[in-house]
Amino acid sequence: MNWFTGLMVYVILWWLVWFVMLPIGVKVPDEVEKGHAPSAPANPNLGIKSAATTLIAGALWGVVYLVIAAEVISFRPS
Repeated sequence: MNWFTGLMVYVILWWLVWFVMLPIGVKVPDEVEKGHAPSAPANPNLGIKSAATTLIAGALWGVVYLVIAAEVISFRPS
């Protein structure tokens, strides 16, 4: 896997994990302020979620890299 392919795999994994992490721990406020959507989260904790997403995506990328480097899955014709 060259560096560009590795980077693209990481970006795709990061976005997949990000969309999985977004709804975790979301609570809607008891009183909705005027102009806000009733389903808008009170405190989405985006910093914590982005840090966790980066770590999880990095771990998943490492697994994908090991699988490809060990040629468990080969994308080259034999």
